[in-house]
Amino acid sequence: MKMNTLQGDIIGSDFEQISLQTDQFDYDLPPGLIAQFPVSKRDECRLLYINRRSEKIDHYHFRDIISLLRKGDRLVFNDTRVIPARMYGRKENGLLIEFLFVEKIDRLNWIALVGPARRLRIGSMVQVEGCPGCFLKIVQVLPNGDRIVQLVGDGVESIEQLMEKCGHLPLPHYIERNENHGDRESYQTVYARNNGAVAAPTAGLHFTDELFRELSAAGIDTSFLTLHVGVGTFRPVKETDPRKHVMHEERYELSEQTVEQIKTTRERGGRIIAVGTTVVRVLEHCAINGTLQPGIGKTRLMILPPYDFKIIDGLITNFHLPKSTLLMLVCAFAGHKKIMDAYRMAVKDCYRFYSYGDAMLIL
Repeated sequence: MKMNTLQGDIIGSDFEQISLQTDQFDYDLPPGLIAQFPVSKRDECRLLYINRRSEKIDHYHFRDIISLLRKGDRLVFNDTRVIPARMYGRKENGLLIEFLFVEKIDRLNWIALVGPARRLRIGSMVQVEGCPGCFLKIVQVLPNGDRIVQLVGDGVESIEQLMEKCGHLPLPHYIERNENHGDRESYQTVYARNNGAVAAPTAGLHFTDELFRELSAAGIDTSFLTLHVGVGTFRPVKETDPRKHVMHEERYELSEQTVEQIKTTRERGGRIIAVGTTVVRVLEHCAINGTLQPGIGKTRLMILPPYDFKIIDGLITNFHLPKSTLLMLVCAFAGHKKIMDAYRMAVKDCYRFYSYGDAMLIL
């Protein structure tokens, strides 16, 4: 499989001719609308339907999505699996230290966000809570402040094993509670299979095994790719001009099989519907000169309006944070005014927002 090179930060058209400000992607959200828990059944959440070609906006439940799709459509999913990447430990003086592992170097060494970082210099040792014989050693401080952390001690053979034994699910910062046992299932898609994400591809959380069977019976096809969602997905754009924002890198894999399936669907007139913004970024990153190509690599593609989408015809997505790159991508797909109006409507109608919240379908 071809290794794709890293593309530039932003792809779009005529950026110099338009006025683009980060504040244009802001909105007011009452804190009470931020979902702290999932609904009792994945597909019982609400679904806001937007038609790109009209002003029509309708309200459904997610389980009704089949009635809005048609035979021959293809849904493309991100099959990354969230790893228990958050871990706690204590220095010799008793200070509590938090680690968030974000990228593997080898079985004993990972890049991690560490806090409080100012108290951890090179050589610092932290005993892992829940594994008395295990220590994490700071071996390098990177220019961005992240640390390279090395596993030292007995009891486990790799940091992955240590995560499975002592790690915690890295729930987003806006979920203001501790992880509970149910999160291990609910903050994971039913089709997750490739370890590596530190955040869930949340648009996929609404799908159930039963819904997959119904999709198949209705002649709606499914394909999969992988993008390991990183912590940058939660970082708001702080630059006044979003084109100056430094986009985070995320690892992806797009197989030849999925590329061929998408090509076949297009040739017979079916629509390609991305389940989540992560899927959009992989497909658009891999659309080299308008032709989709398989590959393994990293992307930091940031999609801002205006943007000429080359692959997707529809998008399923959750409601995103103000001033986020995800909201900007959705605005690029459906139109800034239409999406911001829809967000204000969703707030007025008390939709649930963010990871455990409700969904939006744009066709």
